[in-house]
Amino acid sequence: MTTTDWITDIALVLIVFRQLREGRLGPKSYLLPLGIVAFVASRYLTSVPTAGNDLVLIGALVAAGAALGIAGGVYTRIRSTDGHLFIKAGAVSAALWVLGMGARMGFQVWVDHGGGDDVARFSATHDITTADAWVAAFVLMALTEVVTRLATIFVRSRRAAREQELPVGARPREAVLDRAA
Repeated sequence: MTTTDWITDIALVLIVFRQLREGRLGPKSYLLPLGIVAFVASRYLTSVPTAGNDLVLIGALVAAGAALGIAGGVYTRIRSTDGHLFIKAGAVSAALWVLGMGARMGFQVWVDHGGGDDVARFSATHDITTADAWVAAFVLMALTEVVTRLATIFVRSRRAAREQELPVGARPREAVLDRAA
């Protein structure tokens, strides 16, 4: 792994820690993670192999990224106060984020330090045609995790904003309780 690889991977892992402290939800909340994954995708995603079982591998990791992203977005607290939205990643959200981003980084370190032969044997056995399939799968997993987490937060934030506009008696019970916390 190069220094740029380490910096990029660590930045992706640390993004959620920025949200462990409650902060205002705004464009920066979306643009920073999207910018990092766009950089990663432009740097590492040179092709998406489709031969053999490459798409199965890619699909499985994209599905894992989507599941982690949606769950992470669901476990991010969103509240509305005085017309402003605030978010705070909870422990579950942070753990899911670190699991997804850390797994990618851990796999890369393992391959670079002795696991390459095991991956080659697995790939041959399961008809995964090139190392590019692994790269594409993990990059698309990270991209999917980020996008689905942000999309989930966006949808939930729109709901919170609409509920804030309702009179107190018309708000869903859970929204009133969340504001009391």
